[in-house]
Amino acid sequence: MPETRTLRAEQLTRLADDVVEVRLVDPSGAELPSWEPGSHLALDLPAGLTRQYSLCGSPTDRRSWTVAVHRAPDSRGGSAWVHGSLRPGDLLTVSGPHQEFPLVDGSEHLLVAGGIGITPILSMARALQARGADWSLLYCGRTAAALAYLDELTALDPDGTRVRVHLDDEHGGPADLVTALAARPTAVVHCCGPGPMLDAVLAAAPGRAHVERFRAPPPDPRDTVADAGFDVHCETSDVRLRVEPGTSVLAALTGAGITVPSSCEEGICGTCEVKVLAGEPEHRDLVLSDDERAVGGSMLVCVSRARSARLVLDL
Repeated sequence: MPETRTLRAEQLTRLADDVVEVRLVDPSGAELPSWEPGSHLALDLPAGLTRQYSLCGSPTDRRSWTVAVHRAPDSRGGSAWVHGSLRPGDLLTVSGPHQEFPLVDGSEHLLVAGGIGITPILSMARALQARGADWSLLYCGRTAAALAYLDELTALDPDGTRVRVHLDDEHGGPADLVTALAARPTAVVHCCGPGPMLDAVLAAAPGRAHVERFRAPPPDPRDTVADAGFDVHCETSDVRLRVEPGTSVLAALTGAGITVPSSCEEGICGTCEVKVLAGEPEHRDLVLSDDERAVGGSMLVCVSRARSARLVLDL
């Protein structure tokens, strides 16, 4: 289980429109654990918020951890607080590194990033470059002013043979992902960005594309049961409650005084995973593997529901 520690925000740097980089260090000067490309941190923010941010510094830097935060237009407090209230010297409770988007081995690699999706992709590019691997990167965004780490990518690719930046305002629209993927038909693909980009990459490169989502797509009605109510028994605390239609298990638990750590509330970060002791969950998350879903031993209570009339949870 990744350790939770208190870190100091040593430096805040504006990288692009609505993107700020936060460098975190141990207040005592102690070294931080190493991490693998694609890893992320969970930051505890005011008002009980926990938010996940990809590590985007160098995995070999043991003195500091670096994340970049995009201020979302519909921010529920996380990115808005980082941009508006966090100051150098402030202390934050941080857990991690967590790894749910590993760099998969292959003889050649195609990296695809959209907007703030560059954050996990950048660490992968650095690692592949250090290995002397065959890699290329397609980085997409609406304008140059909106894209972070352009200078870092230029330093990684000084002759301009590996990195291609596609700007919608200069090219008259989004990149042709189908053509880009077809040009490297045997490459392992890693992609992070907006939902439509991820869906397009998965469709164009089935079996070789690996993606990380910052937002979950709506559930497919063909894979879900009717949004009916069901009963939940929390065995350890012996609390029984009813989850009504339109209410999440997480909200019902919170209302009954049961605290479950949570962050994204969209089924993509894994923070609110809870052990299921009895009953059949209906999984609506993007974290659990097919094997884990088949076993039914845990669920993400922020989005998943029940196929059975009753669930018993280890709470």
